[in-house]
Amino acid sequence: THDRWFLDEVCNTTWEVHDRIIEPFEGGYAAYILQRVERDRSAAASEAKRQNLMRKELAWLRRGAPARTAKPKFRIDAANELIANEPPPRNAVELASMAMQRLGKDVVDLENVGVEYDGRRILADVTWRIAPGERTGVLGVNGAGKSTLLGMVSGTVTPTSGRIKRGKTVKIAVLSQELAELAEYSNERVSAVIARKRTSYVAGGKEITPAQLLERLGFTSAQLSTHVKDLSGGQKRRLQLLMILLDEPNVLILDEPTNDLDTDMLVAMEDLLDTWPGTLLVVSHDRYLLERITDNQFAVLDGHFRHLTRGVDQYLELRAASKKAGGGSSGGSGGGATAPKVARVPVLTGADLRNAEKEVAAIDRKIAKLHEEIGKAHEALAQHDQSDFTGLAELTALTRSLAADIATLESRWLELSERIEASR
Repeated sequence: THDRWFLDEVCNTTWEVHDRIIEPFEGGYAAYILQRVERDRSAAASEAKRQNLMRKELAWLRRGAPARTAKPKFRIDAANELIANEPPPRNAVELASMAMQRLGKDVVDLENVGVEYDGRRILADVTWRIAPGERTGVLGVNGAGKSTLLGMVSGTVTPTSGRIKRGKTVKIAVLSQELAELAEYSNERVSAVIARKRTSYVAGGKEITPAQLLERLGFTSAQLSTHVKDLSGGQKRRLQLLMILLDEPNVLILDEPTNDLDTDMLVAMEDLLDTWPGTLLVVSHDRYLLERITDNQFAVLDGHFRHLTRGVDQYLELRAASKKAGGGSSGGSGGGATAPKVARVPVLTGADLRNAEKEVAAIDRKIAKLHEEIGKAHEALAQHDQSDFTGLAELTALTRSLAADIATLESRWLELSERIEASR
């Protein structure tokens, strides 16, 4: 799966497949990013762009969801050191100011709107005043009315009650789940398609060409000569986004934008959207994406539009409560997440708690010492006579043994830390 939150929730090992090899990492997605940044620090200069994106990703992970990268203290310190000088993913004040210049004060206002189809109520009494520079994620089960809601914003759906007011300078673009926008260009080369658009694009205060923008989205120079019909699903999705951005809308609606994109391309898209100075409305089941690129979340529940002050967690609680009360699927058909049952962690008291804290401190010291020993072993391997296969095998076995000891200690550290945290 490319669902990064799901990977974090269920996986304890991650394999990265690249350049015809499989590289294993410990933990879920967040832990994988930490280890990948550590690995990439020693990579060649050609990896500089990818390292910057990964550090940005790590910075968001550590700031926004520290519990998900739960690791021994030395690992957390290493992560914090990596992101010490990394700014927040986007400058919200600057983007809001630029959005105001492009949009003015009025964007789209929905006032007590409702929609009915064949006598069935889809939405009722929805009031939503969309602000310039607003970045909002919309949640809801399949069939709840999310697409209908955004259709009213874009103008493709007419409400059966209430009124809609749009600002005079509003220019709305929709990244739909279909790729219909590319159909007319199927027999053209990518380079010819983007040549029809603007010759430059401003991202993060810098003017770049459409080809450079495509490069940021993972296209190589050779792929610019590829016919659109021969592109993969993910490449078509990225080209679709580029063409929309080159039209310079000031309100962008993304409807399930993660379809066909792998994790690296999701990161690249998120990085690009961080510099986009307009109003952003996103419908997605990808929790990670929603929390990464939006600042507010709303939900369509039982035909009503509700602000989620605590984000996705609050939505899951409301869904679970609705099901428990016999409310079914909270407005619409289709599945949806329910609140998981959390295993109770044994609580420590008195002497047991103090002993656990002492053991954690001792484990920290042991792990630090083992890392020093591994460092020395690596140095010895580098300096050893490469024709002495017996000696090299012994040093390699020593390194693996030390790594296994560290893994055992880390497991114990995590177990004790959970108990200590639950006891406070």
